Amino acid sequence: MVKLIIGEKGSGKTKKLVNMVNDAAHASSGSVVCVEKGNVMTYDISHKARLIDIDHYGVSGYEQFFGFICGLCAGNYDITDIFIDSTLKVCGRDMEQLADFVEKLGVLSDKCSVNFALSISADASLIPERVNAVSENI
Repeated sequence: MVKLIIGEKGSGKTKKLVNMVNDAAHASSGSVVCVEKGNVMTYDISHKARLIDIDHYGVSGYEQFFGFICGLCAGNYDITDIFIDSTLKVCGRDMEQLADFVEKLGVLSDKCSVNFALSISADASLIPERVNAVSENI
């Protein structure tokens, strides 16, 4: 399953994501991963979750980021949840590419039994309609 936390800057997306990460880390019998841009959540995320600063890996764009996430899933079969903060800062603001990315995550979610949650700083009206078919808005 792919869940989207959509809203303008300052609407509480990161706080909601942090709560979801910590809840998942507490409840999961596997690994929980949170990918962020920069070291914003270092002290907010439970030590039970793996926090990754994507800036350390030189990843940019949707294709590279999807490959990175596939690598996470391939390298660790017990990942149950992957949370992504600031998706548009990592990948860019092209909404059609975002829609393709979310669709690919939906397929990966089914294949690997991994739940995804992404924070997206944008007005919900800008998100392509086809995203709703493969995701749930929170």
